[in-house]
Amino acid sequence: MRRVVVTGTGAFTACGLGADRLWTAARDGVSAARTIEFPENPRQMVKRAAMLAPEDMEAAWKRGNPRMQDRITAAALAAAREAVAQAGLGEAGFGARCGVVVGSGYGGADTNDRNMRLFALDPAARVDPMCIPKIMTNAAASWTAMEFGVTGPTLCISTACASATQSIGLAMQMVRAGIVERCIAGGAEALLAAAVFRAWEVLRVMTPTLCRPFSQGRDGMMLGEGAAMLVLETEEAALARGAPILAEIAGYGTTSDAGDLLRPDPAGAAAAMAAAIADAGLAPSDIGYVNAHGTGTVANEQSETEALRRVFGQDLAGLAVSSTKPIHGHALGAVGAIEMIVAINALRERIAPPTINFLGVDDKLGIDPVGNVARPFSGDAVMSNSFAFGGINASLVARRYAG
Repeated sequence: MRRVVVTGTGAFTACGLGADRLWTAARDGVSAARTIEFPENPRQMVKRAAMLAPEDMEAAWKRGNPRMQDRITAAALAAAREAVAQAGLGEAGFGARCGVVVGSGYGGADTNDRNMRLFALDPAARVDPMCIPKIMTNAAASWTAMEFGVTGPTLCISTACASATQSIGLAMQMVRAGIVERCIAGGAEALLAAAVFRAWEVLRVMTPTLCRPFSQGRDGMMLGEGAAMLVLETEEAALARGAPILAEIAGYGTTSDAGDLLRPDPAGAAAAMAAAIADAGLAPSDIGYVNAHGTGTVANEQSETEALRRVFGQDLAGLAVSSTKPIHGHALGAVGAIEMIVAINALRERIAPPTINFLGVDDKLGIDPVGNVARPFSGDAVMSNSFAFGGINASLVARRYAG
């Protein structure tokens, strides 16, 4: 069986432009949350989110095409370019034996929001003629393929919060099976538009204060946005060209609850984690750190903690578990790739990033995550979890590459 390794990572998040800025913020526990206000929404209640900084977005647009692209595509391309550069690849490194898999939950939300509002106010107004190409969910994947001349499989996975994790998992399976030699995989989301934000508000899952996963007093999630990409390729191809090998993507598991659309089932999450560990040829005790889905909602943490307990048993007490969503926000279709990059860096430095804003153990959960300050961990494997609305669960296991 072919081994699949990561040779490049790239990120454009609220923490800044670049994967290093994402990891530094996550490791040091520095939140990218900022005030966000929509004048169009006089009833706005939640006013914090991890939005892309305007100056970073301006820098990304210098190599973008605003006439043809939404913010999501500009963000995706910025992340992909960084990943490809770190991998030491140019256009010659791609082609028919390569693929692209990019996850997104919303597609061009900003373009959709702006044009639908324009139409609602005046049906005779001129809507952007490029509205559909900008909005379509696969735009980021297609533009990435065009940027690097990828003529192999180009796919978009849209499974809410599991989109990017499933994208990386599918890319890993394609490389492992010999369908492609290498793949650009990840996720992108730029959903902080007035109507989308309002829709999340009325769902009543966002905190009006601070996001604090697994903590007593937690009361909701914080939205974020951004993009993250990884270059996956065969070990053989990476070694042949002397590429840097950051980690091995060793295991992937995905399941469906087939139950409630919004209420997670711990059985499905546990099955995904167990499948990823088995796929990697490891035991639960081999995992040193888990980047949890950890949204900060009461329901998620109840389910995820029970799932972790079913998989890790007594080992859970000594396992480093944290959620970095209070730092980079819940970027929905992109967040799995963002967190996978965090997990890979945690593995390389053997440092578990903290769950910031943590007030204390919730007795109903009985789990004490890495709270507020990063801490070292032992072990040569890490896990990253994404559990989505719709009952879709996905877990990835990365292993330290030792040749």
